Amino acid sequence: MPGLYFEEFEVGQTFDHPIRRTITETDNVLLTTMTHNPAALHLDADYMKSTEFGKPLVNSCLTLSLMVGISVNETTHGTAVANLGMDEVRFPKPLFCGDTLRIESEVLELRDSRSRPDNGIVVFAHRAFNQDDVLVGECKRSALMQRKPA
Repeated sequence: MPGLYFEEFEVGQTFDHPIRRTITETDNVLLTTMTHNPAALHLDADYMKSTEFGKPLVNSCLTLSLMVGISVNETTHGTAVANLGMDEVRFPKPLFCGDTLRIESEVLELRDSRSRPDNGIVVFAHRAFNQDDVLVGECKRSALMQRKPA
């Protein structure tokens, strides 16, 4: 189990996650159609030629999913009880098919769970960068975490 227990996190701790992911057109079309999103900006290359972007944008839900998913192995894999929420989700620059994501995470906050004394809450900042180190996504994620076994 590579995830960390609540007590193993420190505020300010950072993770440069080793997994990188190049986004394919198939990734974008599958996520977009699985979620019943009919937006032309993700699915219609001909329409997008006439826009400021010139080509389809990667669905922001895919960006968010990869931001969190790529972070799991080094942080919460096997030690998370549940995600409690995601806040301040932003996509400051567009992401396109063919771009490669890398993810950084930072521990922002640690606190005891008032309702579950056997658990603690970790607040992460996740940041996604493309292959040119341009920030393309960011969010805060609150995770309910297991404490170390006695």
